[in-house]
Amino acid sequence: MMRKLAFLAPLGAILAIAGPAMADPASVTVTLGPDLQDKVEELGERDVRQQSDRLAEIVRQGIADSARLDGARIELVLTDLKPNRPTFEQTAATPGLDPFRSISIGGAAIEGVITTAEGEVLPVKYDWFSHNLADVRGYGTWQDAERAYRRLAGHLGEGRYVSR
Repeated sequence: MMRKLAFLAPLGAILAIAGPAMADPASVTVTLGPDLQDKVEELGERDVRQQSDRLAEIVRQGIADSARLDGARIELVLTDLKPNRPTFEQTAATPGLDPFRSISIGGAAIEGVITTAEGEVLPVKYDWFSHNLADVRGYGTWQDAERAYRRLAGHLGEGRYVSR
């Protein structure tokens, strides 16, 4: 019995050390592209910052179970961002703009790079915008942008880094 336990102790130590290294989550950072930086004042700094944070959060969650991205560094650039409804800043700047009945085609465009744990650098490119106003009824301000984030996260988890 002691011999069996003596064999298991080193194995347990190896698994304790290797386990966290194998499950090292990817780091995700999001910056704003130059065109979007020019639109921050129009859309509202708070809204854009929240969307940047939301993109990082959704991608982190979406790739959590993807072993191929363990230990990767994912650097995303939010290049375009369009709300389905006016943001607080847009509503304040434009008298008569209705934050509930005014609708628009929304979505997001994202580019960037993934540096895998092995050092391989992979490009990332994805965008999604709603196709027509009929699809926008009943949506929140950033509904289509969220859809773009979720679709990107799903694609990254499946190993599809450049897609449209």
